[in-house]
Amino acid sequence: MECVIETKASMILQFIDGLGGDVRVTFEDGTGAAWLYDLLKPHVSEVLVCNPRKNALLKDGSKSDRIDARKLAELLRGNHLKPVYHGEHGLRTLKELARSYLTRNKDVTRVMNRLKALYRSWGIVCAGKEVNAPRHRAEWLGRISEAGVRRRAEHTYQQLDVLRLLRQQVRRDLLLEGKKHKAWRLLRLIPGLARSGRLCCSR
Repeated sequence: MECVIETKASMILQFIDGLGGDVRVTFEDGTGAAWLYDLLKPHVSEVLVCNPRKNALLKDGSKSDRIDARKLAELLRGNHLKPVYHGEHGLRTLKELARSYLTRNKDVTRVMNRLKALYRSWGIVCAGKEVNAPRHRAEWLGRISEAGVRRRAEHTYQQLDVLRLLRQQVRRDLLLEGKKHKAWRLLRLIPGLARSGRLCCSR
């Protein structure tokens, strides 16, 4: 039996409950894997989240959602799938905080690049990190003669300040959460890893 289901909890559970018997479910690891795992776990005999890159059968032949689903079902039936996620709630918070920290880092970098691009678009050379430093901000803003562009730069600096503050808050939360786990003590023993906050952003 094949069926296309809307990605809504009520629709998925209605379909699963209608199957009856011993139901085993598998799907590929991705953005919604944790949510789907938690949703289905109480309603089926087994939920297995797998890494498609480790399944040679998925790489062969034509590619489509329907074909991949059929291949996954065959691999599950033959016990040829290796799980990559087990619903370990103990690490869920740490993982989410790590993702949040990495995302904030990317956000800060994007805004700093946007600032440099703004200066360069007006012929102002801005190599290095000085242009993003708060203590040199007034000096750099003074180099922009156009009032509207200067206001735009000020707004971008304000955005950068907020993101930096948010990144610090997320970093503190990540460090506090990390210290709850046994692996933290082992990682602290690795020379250089725990210095300068490197430990908090290691994967």
